[in-house]
Amino acid sequence: MIKVGDTIPNATFTVMTAEGPKPRTTDEIFKGKKVVLFAVPGAFTPTCHKNHLPGFIAKADEIKAKGVDTIAVTGVNDVFVMNAWAENTGGKGKIEFLADGSAHFAKAIGLTVDLNERGLGTRSRRYAMIVEDGVVQKLDVEEAAGVEVSGADHILGQL
Repeated sequence: MIKVGDTIPNATFTVMTAEGPKPRTTDEIFKGKKVVLFAVPGAFTPTCHKNHLPGFIAKADEIKAKGVDTIAVTGVNDVFVMNAWAENTGGKGKIEFLADGSAHFAKAIGLTVDLNERGLGTRSRRYAMIVEDGVVQKLDVEEAAGVEVSGADHILGQL
């Protein structure tokens, strides 16, 4: 599992653009920037949709005022689902929605969870991290159900 002091591994997400789905590399996202990245097991799933994402949307300006260049969310969903979630929640333009459809990034950082018994397959664990120039400065992984250490208020307190 990735830890504080580690460099974000090379990976490629998919993002929606005006021209359609496009790849976006970890270098493009993290190099030379201060980024808050949080992960959800699934877009539109109850806890992610009602308890995790809304806090980051509401606190986006406060978080960015602390010197954060980008707030991004990732989930093991395809780019079309992540884009619909961005549009549905009002997060588009405030938060970058990074589709990790095949869980390549989640696997690369060792933060997957097996939800096959629930019909959800391999998903990302719920976490939040602060990354500066590609190096993890803070990492908070939820050990239980719910949003505590990976929520916007907790992250805001660490900036």
